[in-house]
Amino acid sequence: MNRPRPLTTQNLRPTVPRAGGGRERRALVQKAHDSIEVGSHSFAAASKLFDRATRERAWLLYAWCRRCDDIADNQDKGGPLGDQGTPKEAEDRIQAIRVLTKRALDEQPTADFAFDAFGLVADECGLTYDMAKDVIGGFALDATGFSPKNERDMLRYCYHVAGAVGIMMAHIMGVHPDDGDTLDRANDLGLAFQIANISRDIVEDAAANRVYLPAEWLAEVGLAPGEHAKPEHRFVLASLMPRMIALMEKHEAAARLGASRLRFRHRWAVLSAANIYGAIGRKVLDRGQLAWDSRTRVSGPEKVWHMTTALFQAIWNRPAGPEEPIIWSRHDFRPVAGW
Repeated sequence: MNRPRPLTTQNLRPTVPRAGGGRERRALVQKAHDSIEVGSHSFAAASKLFDRATRERAWLLYAWCRRCDDIADNQDKGGPLGDQGTPKEAEDRIQAIRVLTKRALDEQPTADFAFDAFGLVADECGLTYDMAKDVIGGFALDATGFSPKNERDMLRYCYHVAGAVGIMMAHIMGVHPDDGDTLDRANDLGLAFQIANISRDIVEDAAANRVYLPAEWLAEVGLAPGEHAKPEHRFVLASLMPRMIALMEKHEAAARLGASRLRFRHRWAVLSAANIYGAIGRKVLDRGQLAWDSRTRVSGPEKVWHMTTALFQAIWNRPAGPEEPIIWSRHDFRPVAGW
């Protein structure tokens, strides 16, 4: 009678490393496309202007970002925040993101298509775990109940959740790793996007006990974090938006300088995204105290207009840049020791 051999490391077959966890590229791209179509209409629209290879890689990166965000916030496809549980449970979710991301970069299967998608695009474009850690750092901040004390804190948060993604997108678009100035400008674009998002989502964030406006700014106008988003304070809250949107526009203008160095289709797509997200911020400013009565959106026809405008901007390709000299780099927005 033959007895089964005991299961030991000696008779286990090692998993052969393969980018994408062994999944077929076409299937990963299709699922990533489905993810961006549901999760971000603005990014989905702008991404269509890329050449096919860049477009697919942008989708693969987005799928990982979306999935990480969903795991960290215990939500589904960017929907309402789920129960955050205990601090230990929140940290466990962040640790799961770290482990799955590292496994994907080691070309091992993760049983989650979005992490396998990241492993694939990382292999194709030279994305590293250090780049990924900067993004995961933003989710970790949320898990600890982070709230910025000042503008520098807010910008560092924006760097982690969006600027670092912009830098990875620059690598996907073929920006050389030694081209520090263009990578800085890619970071500026992410900062501008996130400042627009923060401005738009102040009330939604407050409902989830999250505050991303600097505490110093709120104190200057007599508002306390946690009370700032109440209906009776909307007029005062709106008084902070000129400052917020001016900051957005400063980084948006800097980002346009970097876009001018990209290939035409890349430049067109980036400028389209900048126009659309810039429009969100400017709509928040224009709506004043009514900005948070309903979600500020850019309609389909408006997106077409902004993309058409971006086409002519890409052809003309003579951005003015910000009014003040650029004296910052992406390194200025990374955390200092003990932050």
